[in-house]
Amino acid sequence: MAKQTIRFGIVGCGLMGKEFASAAARWLHLANLDVEPEIVAVCDANPAATAWFRERIPSVKAVYDDYRQLLQDPDVDAVYCAVPHNLHAELYADIVRAGKHLLGEKPFGIDAEANGRIAAALAERPGVLVRCSSEFPFFPGAQQIVQWVTEGRFGRIIEVEAGFWHSSDLDPRKPINWKRRIGTNGEYGCMGDLGMHVLHLPLRFGWRPRSVRALLSQIVSERPDGKGGMAPCETWDNAILACDVDTGNQAFPMTLSMKRIAPGHANTWFIRIQGTALSAEFTTKNPKQVASLPYEPGGPQAWHVIDAPYRSAYETITGGIFEFGFSDSILQMWAAFCDELAHRDAMTQPFRCATPEEAAGSHRVFTAALASQRTGQTVTIDWGD
Repeated sequence: MAKQTIRFGIVGCGLMGKEFASAAARWLHLANLDVEPEIVAVCDANPAATAWFRERIPSVKAVYDDYRQLLQDPDVDAVYCAVPHNLHAELYADIVRAGKHLLGEKPFGIDAEANGRIAAALAERPGVLVRCSSEFPFFPGAQQIVQWVTEGRFGRIIEVEAGFWHSSDLDPRKPINWKRRIGTNGEYGCMGDLGMHVLHLPLRFGWRPRSVRALLSQIVSERPDGKGGMAPCETWDNAILACDVDTGNQAFPMTLSMKRIAPGHANTWFIRIQGTALSAEFTTKNPKQVASLPYEPGGPQAWHVIDAPYRSAYETITGGIFEFGFSDSILQMWAAFCDELAHRDAMTQPFRCATPEEAAGSHRVFTAALASQRTGQTVTIDWGD
């Protein structure tokens, strides 16, 4: 099969940049996709970070320490950008205005104003494809729930819960990093860092919160500064958002939770939907299983737990008996981005990466959540329609 090659540059050569490189190296894992990425340029202010790519990826021909140089490279078609939140507005807008397609990390701006600056650049270059990184909905179990929602299987929705929990910050001896500082992470705290993952599916389903009551927690107030002293932690550790959804056809409560300090959870993403005809849940804690409870009036109420086989959005060489993991979900996300870039509305399968509009929706929710925390009140969310 002849394949279209998309030439990528990476801006920000840290953990997630390496994950993209790993996904590109595993592209042969995909069975029937006529497009593939090639990483041709990398950029990071830290020479040690770019050295990893120079040493391991033969296709890398150019190494930059200024992203503007990468944007001038005619051999770069698209960019993956993974930098701290305070840099999103400038870098993302410049990438788009340079005519480079973009997959950027969440939350697409340190705050709502920064997100608006990115949106302005998008309006100037409507032909540039821009998407937001969000891997977890590509797990087979999550895709099963997407299918059930699309088919209207749940009946009247009773309530929804979605969350992303991990415990990486439970140890108070962990040194402070940029995610603990308002200047680099933003006032959103854990919401900006984790929240797009949580809101990706609810917003895709059209479940926009009409209001939010936020409970935000700062659990560790200071951390080692790496210089023998202690530095104050300025951002929220955990967030629980009680939301009121009204789609016009039905109304229901929705709870969103984002936690950096959740004992016992290494990296747990989940969604639970309760309905009058079907209830279902999936969690990456048990990545092979999907739980569902079909119900008919007067019938029994019994949960069914079945293995979710390796049946991903994009066909792979892996047999259905094997397990699906995080590296697989990243590969699937990148396949969706490249597929959409190559084919636009004629994608191989219909599930797209998170959109700029969905990222903007998350900013509306997080901004209202901050207002709720300040006032102790439920805050109405203006969706502008």
